[in-house]
Amino acid sequence: MFGISNPRPRVFMRMIPISIPTPFYVGDVNVYLIREDPITLIDVGPKTDEAEKALAEGLGRHGLSFRDIRRIVLTHSHEDHCGLAKKVRDQAANADVFVHEWETGHLFGRLASEEHRKLLLRSGVPPAVFAQMHGLYEEISLLTDSLARSDLKPLHDEMELEFDGGSLTVLHTPGHTPGSCSFLRAADRTVICGDCVLKRITPNPMLAPDPHDREKRFPSLAEYLVSLARLRSLSPTLAYGGHGESVSDFEEIFNRYVRAIDERQRRVVGLVPSGGITAYELAKGLFPDAVDNDVHRFLAISEAIAHLDYAHGQARVGLEISDGVEIYKPA
Repeated sequence: MFGISNPRPRVFMRMIPISIPTPFYVGDVNVYLIREDPITLIDVGPKTDEAEKALAEGLGRHGLSFRDIRRIVLTHSHEDHCGLAKKVRDQAANADVFVHEWETGHLFGRLASEEHRKLLLRSGVPPAVFAQMHGLYEEISLLTDSLARSDLKPLHDEMELEFDGGSLTVLHTPGHTPGSCSFLRAADRTVICGDCVLKRITPNPMLAPDPHDREKRFPSLAEYLVSLARLRSLSPTLAYGGHGESVSDFEEIFNRYVRAIDERQRRVVGLVPSGGITAYELAKGLFPDAVDNDVHRFLAISEAIAHLDYAHGQARVGLEISDGVEIYKPA
């Protein structure tokens, strides 16, 4: 007589979150350790002594050190996510560093390019205000060590990151930044999604040059909504974000995000006067405290620009150019 054996429980490769302190208002950043060969970190945290110590201790709890890392994968190139990439890579005997080719923050500061200056001045930002913002981001850029393009390997949409115990599928999910990426473990529909999905806050669609034409703005909010819909179509069982707790009810957060964006769209359109308004002026109306705060000013202006771009694309507002500055008017 033959016995019936119980099937062995399926073991998925482990995604281990490590909380890393940052100097930013958003709080700790989540780094993810994939403890499968090749041992991989998804994001690394900012270049501060506190972050380096926390990352080393987090790895140590799993019997690892920087020397054991074989692959560093970046969701995007903001300082709180990529700052320690070079230091970890150098201590790990030149581990491979992967990032989407549309990301540029690892090459120079966020507002260091001439394209950023032109885009912000075109949006009505006074030159003196831009100079203040540029100075602040020069300081923030010290939280990461720049990497040359030759130091990086590109992430491409739907490429597979192979491990001994499975794989992660790369999903290009632009919006927060042009090259933001998420990573799908298809076996159980778990996603690591960086700052594309955050449980407690709605991610900022950041101002950036369009990778296809750097004289133009990247349509961040429109692209973000497409990325959200793409993630939703996968029916994620669990979404690990770049900050805060994981999301177990993706449908709820998707609907909450869409409602919040729709409400802000209505407010933005309602704030556009008959005489016209610049994105910078609108930002002061939407976020009066933030625009006067050096740390939050760029986020507030980015949000205003993104919503005006989206409203214009939906024919909810009109757009004119006056002396090189964009003026939005009622449709």
